[in-house]
Amino acid sequence: MKATWKGTVIAESDNTVLVEGNHYFPEASVKKEYLTFSNHKTTCPWKGEASYHSLLVDGEMNIDAVWTYADPKPEAEMVRGHYAFWKGVIVAA
Repeated sequence: MKATWKGTVIAESDNTVLVEGNHYFPEASVKKEYLTFSNHKTTCPWKGEASYHSLLVDGEMNIDAVWTYADPKPEAEMVRGHYAFWKGVIVAA
C-alpha cells in the first residue's frame, strides 16, 4: 500500500493493518520529513486517544491529515506504532 498526497509518497508498506476501512502504516514506513506538528486530538470509544500530524509537501499544508494511537486501548493494540491518513491523502495498492 502507498499513501500519497500531491503526488508525493508519504508512506509505503506491504504490512498495513486494516481497521474500519483505514490502512494503518507501520511507523518505519512513514516519511517523517513530511509530518508537522498538530495539537489536535480525538477520542475513539474502543481505540483510545488519537494524536494528529499535519502534512507539509512542497510548501502546501494539509492540516490534521495523519493520525496515530500512541497508547491504544487493549482491544486496539494492533494499531500501536502505526499511522493512518485522510483529508485527500490517497491510499491505494
